[in-house]
Amino acid sequence: MALPRFEDLPLKKGQRVLVRVDLNVPLRDGVVEDDLRITTALPTIQWLRDRDTVVVVAGHLGRPKGEVDPQYSMAPVAKRLSELLRSPVPLAPAVVGPRVEPLVASSSPGDVVMVENLRFERGETDNDPAFCVNLAALGDLYVNEAFGASHRAHASIVGPPPLMPHAGGRLLFREVEVLSRLLSDDVARPFVAVLGGANVGDKLGVIDALLDRCDTVLIGGAMAFTFLLAQGVGVGDSLVQPEMVDQCKRLLDTGRVQIPTDFVIAQDVSIDADTRTVPARAIPNGWKGLDVGPETAGTYADVVTESRPARLNGPMGMLELAPFAAGTRTVAEAVAGSKAFTVVGGGDSAAAIREFGLAGDVDHVSTGGGASLEFIERGDLPGLEALRMKDSA
Repeated sequence: MALPRFEDLPLKKGQRVLVRVDLNVPLRDGVVEDDLRITTALPTIQWLRDRDTVVVVAGHLGRPKGEVDPQYSMAPVAKRLSELLRSPVPLAPAVVGPRVEPLVASSSPGDVVMVENLRFERGETDNDPAFCVNLAALGDLYVNEAFGASHRAHASIVGPPPLMPHAGGRLLFREVEVLSRLLSDDVARPFVAVLGGANVGDKLGVIDALLDRCDTVLIGGAMAFTFLLAQGVGVGDSLVQPEMVDQCKRLLDTGRVQIPTDFVIAQDVSIDADTRTVPARAIPNGWKGLDVGPETAGTYADVVTESRPARLNGPMGMLELAPFAAGTRTVAEAVAGSKAFTVVGGGDSAAAIREFGLAGDVDHVSTGGGASLEFIERGDLPGLEALRMKDSA
């Protein structure tokens, strides 16, 4: 069954549309630092406003663990959304219930309101049936525009679709379209994926799935050290997962997983750390690998330049510190400069590509890090499965 599109919803003037958006944005000093996840949802929100509906925006921020925590309030997000829409976006003082319903009921066609952090309610992550019913009561229809959260079987993702008319939003469809293109049997060759990050275990299934499609998987980030350990190479004090060594050996045996040949290392993880560049097999004890070296970055850039298409997900090093950001920048510039179809995965990679001023040169910047990786691994997500359900309306 195909995913229902929001353009096909039976909308009427004044109806309330509950829109789940991925609003888990970075904050700095109480201000939204990167608004990508807000701006990419704007077309769907504005489309609904233009049809005289009341848009009820719901999202989460951080991990407040089912308790009200002011540092995770949606207030900065509501403020930024109001600035982008050039229209007030009042924030409800709660998620559901009598403190929220009057605000929604008093809203006029074309208004946008936001509920508080979904994760202030334990029922969200527990997918509690009663919470699902209370949340669904805020809308007459439901739109999932939160691809980045659709790999979670949480109440706001899988709860409303069985209870009310529902559909996927414009961003969600774009994400599914792009990832499905990369997973198609007729994808262009060579297809190269660049994976960074720290945890091999989290990406094991993804690497297996990519090897079914890709010609080459380039490994960066801290997980590269477990691959080196699998080759019997000492890695100093670099981060490793010894329990994943056998799996890394298996992946290396495919001959299509490529790992770094040099690293930028330091003894301290700091902005003013004393750094050295050494071959991958020459990291001394007491030193940590914190970025791929220039030789690796150049090699990876060359491979990416020849690819058709290319996907980047995860940084090559400790991106947040300038001495260890060069590897990510070099690879990102190669992705942006490629004439192939290019996709940058969510999270740190999306933030980096924007910080480097390269987002306009990439075909698609995904808002979903974990969600996109799980889609690659499984070919589906709980949130997409829920959208295919028939509703009880």
